[in-house]
Amino acid sequence: MLTQLSGSDLVIIFVSIILSMGIHEAMHAFTSHWLGDSTAKDHGRLTLNPLKHIDVVTTVLLPMVLILFGMQPFFIAKPVPFNPENVRYNEFGAALIGIAGPFTNLVLAIIAAGIIRIGGVAIGTDLFNIFSLFIQVNLGFFVFNMIPFPPLDGSRLLYAFAPEPVQRVMYAIESGGIMTILLFMFLFFPFIGPLVGNIVNSLYIFLVA
Repeated sequence: MLTQLSGSDLVIIFVSIILSMGIHEAMHAFTSHWLGDSTAKDHGRLTLNPLKHIDVVTTVLLPMVLILFGMQPFFIAKPVPFNPENVRYNEFGAALIGIAGPFTNLVLAIIAAGIIRIGGVAIGTDLFNIFSLFIQVNLGFFVFNMIPFPPLDGSRLLYAFAPEPVQRVMYAIESGGIMTILLFMFLFFPFIGPLVGNIVNSLYIFLVA
């Protein structure tokens, strides 16, 4: 849906990404703290300040380099650390931490859509455009991060229900860190990207139309 964007649209999207990403990562931190782990707090991540969640290389330089080479840009925020051994409810607690971020993005999209509907924001106005882009960004965060591929947030939910042999394979994949994400984006995402886009579009229509 994010096609034929103007300069002002790009500014709105950039601001939406930074704000939404900050809230997304903060909710990981707040949830882990609520479940008994102080790791995020000890690392200064228990905050809504998006600057605390930005990694210079993966959040700023990576998308810039991809754009320069004419490739699909994406960025990776600084992961919120937590110690599973300190979290209540074991793997289910870790799953709650994982899905807290993307479900927060879904809630943000729902709130913005509610403002459009309740406030009677007219289609075609600048205000509608701002909310519309904000909704699309957050739905994109929600759907992408719920993909159950390590280390994406959705994998935490899969960890909680997968048998131990599957967990071991997932842990081996996750241990690759940023290289795992890069391989996923370049090798697998081109195939599932259209499905992700269709889901985002369907959710957007459901919320706004």
